[in-house]
Amino acid sequence: MKYVIGVDIGTQSTKGILMDADGKIITSASRSYSVETPKPLWAEQWPDVWLEAALSVLADIVKQSGVAKENIVSICISSLYGGSGIAVDKDIRPLYPCLIWMDRRASDRVEWVRNYVDTKELFRITGNSLDSYYGYTKILWIKEHEPDIWQQTRYFLPPNSYINYQLTGEVAVDHCSAGNIGGVYNIEKRDWSTKACRMLGIPKSMMPPRLLASDDIVGGLLPEMAEKLGLAVGTPIVAGGVDAAVATLAAGVVAPGNHVAMIGTSMCWGFVNHSVDARHGLISMPHVNNALEDIYTFGGAITAGASVTWFIDQFCGVEKQQALEQKCTVHHLLEEQAKILPPGADGLVFLPYLMGERSPIWDAKATGTMVGLSLYHTRFHLYRAVLEGITFALKDNIESGKACAERLDNELIVVGGAAFSDMWMQIIADVTGYPVLTIKEEVEAPLGDCFLAAKAVGIIQNTDTIKKWFNLEARATPNAENHEKYNQLFKTYRSIYRNLKKDMHQLYDLTKVE
Repeated sequence: MKYVIGVDIGTQSTKGILMDADGKIITSASRSYSVETPKPLWAEQWPDVWLEAALSVLADIVKQSGVAKENIVSICISSLYGGSGIAVDKDIRPLYPCLIWMDRRASDRVEWVRNYVDTKELFRITGNSLDSYYGYTKILWIKEHEPDIWQQTRYFLPPNSYINYQLTGEVAVDHCSAGNIGGVYNIEKRDWSTKACRMLGIPKSMMPPRLLASDDIVGGLLPEMAEKLGLAVGTPIVAGGVDAAVATLAAGVVAPGNHVAMIGTSMCWGFVNHSVDARHGLISMPHVNNALEDIYTFGGAITAGASVTWFIDQFCGVEKQQALEQKCTVHHLLEEQAKILPPGADGLVFLPYLMGERSPIWDAKATGTMVGLSLYHTRFHLYRAVLEGITFALKDNIESGKACAERLDNELIVVGGAAFSDMWMQIIADVTGYPVLTIKEEVEAPLGDCFLAAKAVGIIQNTDTIKKWFNLEARATPNAENHEKYNQLFKTYRSIYRNLKKDMHQLYDLTKVE
C-alpha cells in the first residue's frame, strides 16, 4: 500500500495527516504557536516557528504510523496566506518576520498606490484590488520602512515555499500563493507581471522565477531532512498552496457551483470560476486544482474564530473555570444558554472588525462594534451576537459573490472549527438561507494536501476522486421565520457600518500608534 502526507501550516497551529491510497486517515499530529502582535494592527511570525512545527508534525506522523518509509511516496504542504511573504537573502536566510494576512500596517502604502499608480490597470492585470491585506502593499511597506532589509532581500517567499526549500533545496512558488500576493501577478497569463511590478516599483527579480501548479513536484527530500524525519531520501515534495483554497478542495470544490465556507481563525468563503472581476471586492487566485484554468475566488473576514476566542478570553473567565471542572468546552457552556435566546440576541448586533476588515468593505480602519447593549444583556447575549456578527460577514461576502459567480449550488459546505458547533451551524443556515453540510472526518486543508500529493505521483488521476475521501453530513436546514428576521437584521448590520464608518476612522487616526 502507498501512503501520502498532507500538512497545513496555519496561523495558530500546524496540522498533518497520513492517508493511504484509498483516502483512509492512518494517523495525525499537530503543533500550536502564536502570532506576534508588537503594535496595534500588526501581525507577524518568524518562519522558524513554522519550520520547527512542520518538521515536528512530519516526524510525529512517520513515527506514529509505523509505515515503512519507502511506502510514503509524497508529501504536500499548504500554508496560511503569508502576506508579504518571507524576505530572504541570497542564501535563503530569513531577514525579517513575515507580515501575515492579518497584518494591517501598510495603510500608508495603500494611499501611495492609490495616488501614484494606475489602479484600474493594476486591477485588470491582477484580478484583485487594493488593500493592506494584499502582499504587494506589505512588500511596499518593507521597502519604505525597512530600507536595510530591502537592500538585502533576494526573494519574497510564501510560507509553504520556504518550508519546501528547507526540505528540497529548491526555490519555487505555486500559482495559488503567487496570485494571492495581488499586485505583482498576472491572473490571465499565470505569471509575474512585468508591467505591474514596474508600476509599483517592486523588482520582478524578487519574485522567484519558477512557478508551479499546486500538484507539481518541487523536488526530492534532502538526505539530512530524510534522516531527521525518518523518510526516504528523494521523497517527492509537492508545491501545495494557500490553505483556504486547499481546504476548499478538501471539501470537494472542483467545478463552478460548489462553494465552501472555511471558518477558523479567519473566515474564507469561496467558489470556482473561470473569470474574475476585481470590482466585486473579492479575492482571486489560481485554484489549487487545475491551476492553469480554474480560478478560486473568495471573500473573508479577518477575525472569525479569533473574535470568538477574544470574547471568551476577555469576558468568560468563570465559564473557562467551569469548563475545566466539568471537563467540557467553554463553548458548550456558553451555547447552553445562548441557543435559547432569539435571533438577534434581543437587539444586539456585532461587527467583527477587530483587525479592520477584508472583503467586501476593505477597510483597515474599521473597528469591532457591539450595538444595542442594555442592562438586560448577559454574556450569553453577547456570545450569540458574536456568532451572528461573523455569520453576517459571511452573508456579506456571499451577496458579493452572487454578482460574479458563474453559479452557486443551493447548499453551503462549512469546514473548520465552527463546524463543531450545532448552534453556529443553525445560525449559518438561518442567516444565509442555505442548507448547511459539514465533513464527518473533521479534516480540512491536510486532506486537500493529501489529494494533491497523491495526484502528483499518479496514485489518482480523476479529480472527482476526492469526493470519495470524505462523507458529507447534513447539519442544519434554514428556519423560514428566523431567516426573514435575520434578513432584516442583516440590513441593520450593513447600515451600522455605513453610519459609523466616519467615526471609526476618526478613532483610528486619533489613537494610531506609529
